Amino acid sequence: MTISIPSMGVAQGKDMDSVFFPDRPEVFQEALPSSASEEGASIYIIETESDPEALAVSVEERVDGARVRKVFPHIYNGFSVQLPPDKVSELSQLEGIERIDEIAYYEPYVDESVPFIGGTSGEISSLFTREDDQLTGKGVKVAVIDTGVDYEHPDLKGNYRGGFDVIDQDDDPMETRKEQGLPTLHGTHVAGIISANGKLKGVAPEADIYAYRALGPTGMGTTEQVIEAIEKAVEEKVDVINLSLGNTVNGPDWPTSIALDKAVKKGVVAVTSNGNSGPNLWTVGSPGTSAGAISVGASTPPMMIPYLITDSDRDEEIPVQPMQKAKKWDVKRSYPIVDVGLGREEDYEDVDPRGKIVLAKRGIISFTMKAKIAKAKGAKALIVYNHQPGEFAGMLEEPVDLPVVSVTKEDGERLTEKLSDNNQEHVRTIYRQEEDQIAPFSSRGPVTHTWEVKPDLVAPGVQIDSTVPSGYLDLNGTSMAAPHVTGAVALLKQKYPDWTPEQIKAALMNTAKTLEDSDGNPYPPHVQGTGRIQLDEALSVETLVYPGQISFGQWLKTDSRLEKEVRLTIENLSDKRKKYTVEPPFEVPDGIQWKVPFSTYIDPGDKQEVSISVDVFPSVFEEGIYHDRIKVVSGDEVTYVPYLFFVEEPDYPRLMSFMFEMADPNTYHYEVYLPGGAEELGIALYDPDTFRFITYLDVEEDVHRGMFEKNIEVKGVPTGIYKALVYAKKGEKEDTLEQMLYIGE
Repeated sequence: MTISIPSMGVAQGKDMDSVFFPDRPEVFQEALPSSASEEGASIYIIETESDPEALAVSVEERVDGARVRKVFPHIYNGFSVQLPPDKVSELSQLEGIERIDEIAYYEPYVDESVPFIGGTSGEISSLFTREDDQLTGKGVKVAVIDTGVDYEHPDLKGNYRGGFDVIDQDDDPMETRKEQGLPTLHGTHVAGIISANGKLKGVAPEADIYAYRALGPTGMGTTEQVIEAIEKAVEEKVDVINLSLGNTVNGPDWPTSIALDKAVKKGVVAVTSNGNSGPNLWTVGSPGTSAGAISVGASTPPMMIPYLITDSDRDEEIPVQPMQKAKKWDVKRSYPIVDVGLGREEDYEDVDPRGKIVLAKRGIISFTMKAKIAKAKGAKALIVYNHQPGEFAGMLEEPVDLPVVSVTKEDGERLTEKLSDNNQEHVRTIYRQEEDQIAPFSSRGPVTHTWEVKPDLVAPGVQIDSTVPSGYLDLNGTSMAAPHVTGAVALLKQKYPDWTPEQIKAALMNTAKTLEDSDGNPYPPHVQGTGRIQLDEALSVETLVYPGQISFGQWLKTDSRLEKEVRLTIENLSDKRKKYTVEPPFEVPDGIQWKVPFSTYIDPGDKQEVSISVDVFPSVFEEGIYHDRIKVVSGDEVTYVPYLFFVEEPDYPRLMSFMFEMADPNTYHYEVYLPGGAEELGIALYDPDTFRFITYLDVEEDVHRGMFEKNIEVKGVPTGIYKALVYAKKGEKEDTLEQMLYIGE
């Protein structure tokens, strides 16, 4: 049976305009590599169950204009092909074609933390392999699929063993240098966290690093490039792959997620960042949606956190997010604060910012320009508040010698109101020692469609110091959290070389520290997974329980009594026979009953599968998401297994990852990802200044789940930049995305 899945286009990550081209989405769009490498042609990823090389030859012979680019015979079992979009339907009719996806674009998810996770503690230094070698990651092959690695860095050159440059198709996976385009540093930073062995020490300082440059200048790459890098790494027989990259597509069946699942089945441990699109739920993106991979969110290591208070309200503390590449926020005394609108030159005409903190709204010009202007005007510091609800993590394009932080839209607007009432408002900074908080930018789960729990666990990802070309730099992101886990995997693999990816994943998840919010309540599993990695505990674990967390899926209130069963594997690693009991939550709401086995005895080195059933009357429950933890107990040893389930259709975003580009004069191509389909999908066009409605570019009904794409003709709209409101309705829920679009030649 031939299956045709609609193609997928650009998948922009969290705050990409603030990472590469702050607040200038139109510039960012110009910088993206086009999916059309030749006029009128796009690149598609094909999956097949037959011989991909033979099918690729057949496609070129039978589909006019088709040109096969790369074959992926080892992991993905498919190939990439370039052809005109109007030939996709013809391609889908060929026997052997299982799935068609247009390439998406990927970006990076941008030595105090090592001892914090138990990486250099006395417990670790006293642990050895069976051959009495100290645990350092020695002999373990780690693939870093990223922007390349500066293998000449003194902290990395001793561990670098090779790799491949997918971008340039050669054996030199060096980071992008200035003469090649916008330089990169991300992969070098990731590699340093894993196995730096010099001035800085990584988690596994003697692990072998293999670099695969899949993201080129500007740090962007495609599905095709990422899959090719995965294939190369598996061919090289690496033990673990680190992918600190992703897109915003929350779908379990996206090609990179599928490729990682297949790599895991071949025995390779895959570690991927969960994404930087938090703090909202459902923001995990591919390949973090891979069921087999270890998906990692970001938490905070021990650090001094700044909060702002005003003279008029000293009880209200405003949390701030330092911007990367700005001067460290180290403000010691009170300063007056002034509102400078959007922070442009003209916004300072009636404002004297000298010796003051300036407050600017995000938008129109880049964070870097706002900072440079504020610095030139004599400001002491800059606060940028969001233009949409919630927090954001920003980054300057280049270093600026001025403290710059971001705050939420809500806090920023409260400050502007105070300033409108009182021109003499002052702001001071207080500092609090904090640790083990979930970073606000860390993407949350669950995964759409399968309702799986992600992330699997969290690791430090805030102000992480590591290697970069020609030096060192601290960065934020789940990109920094994932390599902490990858280094931990290398140590586990050195100690237990015969362990499967599932056993290694269980060891890390079962021993993680449960994190709590500021009110003392545990973060939900779809926020923290099982908790923050504790490497020393994982290396000395005596019991494994897997899977490490459970989803019972979805019920409708109209459903009658339902029972769902899951099976847990309990493995006894100790040298003693152990008795295990499975204990569901004692305090359960009406309408739910648990069925668990009686005590289970397991001999040393053995494992046993046990059944857990939940018996539910959905009509008793309110609509929403429910979660808690099951305990597996053996004496004083307790392993927690989080679970969740949904009543009624979950409240996930009805659309994400919108892309709009010119195909031909007056013809535009758009793509949007719909996790659950839509009863109605539309694009409304507005004047960006007056917000006057102009026209609907398109309206569709009963749209299928997944990526929807279409070519539309646009007539009667004058050349210019417009605000587009993309909306999707399903049931009683409607979600929207706003984006600036350019219409014209």
